[in-house]
Amino acid sequence: MKAKNTICIWYDKDALEAAKFYAETFPNSEVTGVFEAPSDFPGGSKGDVLTVEFTVCGIPCIGLNGGPVFAQSEAFSFQIATDDQEETDRYWNAIVNNGGEESMCGWCKDKWGVSWQITPRTLTEAMAAGGDEAKRAFEAMMNMHKIEVAKIDAARRG
Repeated sequence: MKAKNTICIWYDKDALEAAKFYAETFPNSEVTGVFEAPSDFPGGSKGDVLTVEFTVCGIPCIGLNGGPVFAQSEAFSFQIATDDQEETDRYWNAIVNNGGEESMCGWCKDKWGVSWQITPRTLTEAMAAGGDEAKRAFEAMMNMHKIEVAKIDAARRG
């Protein structure tokens, strides 16, 4: 059954390439449909890939090849929860080493401009704990690009 709510992500022209990358990189992710334009449209021609249906970690998405009219921004991001440093490194490195770029506090962008938060569960657990533990973990995170699990765990302990 098709989901009632689906995330639609605007790409210039590379929705299929992006969807294939996500499917190869993240578990429970796949490309489920590729649809060509039935006629010419602004920024494209009949037969071009217009939309791509895919999932990222089980979340249904549609990639729309809409042309260069709208750019991605940090106002939208995927947040991927990781269990350890190995998993954090794997996802971070996959995105950054595939033409992406690093940012601060666990954020990075893929080569299509889509923002990702690669967030170890220990960080979200520290924030949920509140108080001094959250403060220490938060302050440690503020100095990081990719989150370092050992440093967050040390900050949690004080």
